[in-house]
Amino acid sequence: MAFTFFFRDQQVMEQLVEQSLPILAGRSHPRVWDAGAATGQEPYTLSILFAERMGHFAFNNLRIDATDVESTGQFARTTESGLYPQADLARLPEGILQKYFEPAGEPGQFRAIEKIRRRITYQRHDLLSLQEIGHGYSVVVCKNVLLHFQPAERAAVLTMFHRALAPDGLLATEHTQEMPGELTSLFQRVSPGGPVFRKLTGGECQ
Repeated sequence: MAFTFFFRDQQVMEQLVEQSLPILAGRSHPRVWDAGAATGQEPYTLSILFAERMGHFAFNNLRIDATDVESTGQFARTTESGLYPQADLARLPEGILQKYFEPAGEPGQFRAIEKIRRRITYQRHDLLSLQEIGHGYSVVVCKNVLLHFQPAERAAVLTMFHRALAPDGLLATEHTQEMPGELTSLFQRVSPGGPVFRKLTGGECQ
């Protein structure tokens, strides 16, 4: 899904990062999975927010796995290069462009600096395969994708995210997506009205 922009849903993303810091601090190589990452604006937003809040050495141990089902390679090339036109950066908060992007290529093109670019890896992945890309993730982010699935598919994907998360790991979804009733034993909302959930253990859903 290609509809995205930098710092989309900023308040939720900031809340997610802030609440995940104690979880990340307890891990030597913490990992974040951004599912449905499109052309990379969301994982780069996450990378910037973590860079702003984590110490240098802790941030350098962070890995953000960005995935999307897109098969032409366009999303991968854009995410891996970190190269964006200036128009795509218009929504950045004050000071972020100067701090985390540098002119590159043709006039009007900017590249994310290496510090945040090297934290992100990209791979093609179909969420409906229901095969998680790994385990022990501290954070999973899936926004603007679940609404395209049928209810049974949505519940199956969320159950897959539960398997991928470490104990007490956090999941962020779209504001419009409610947690299916059959999964209330798997996730607990961590803030009133916000789409951020904590993984629960002991109530596994098969």
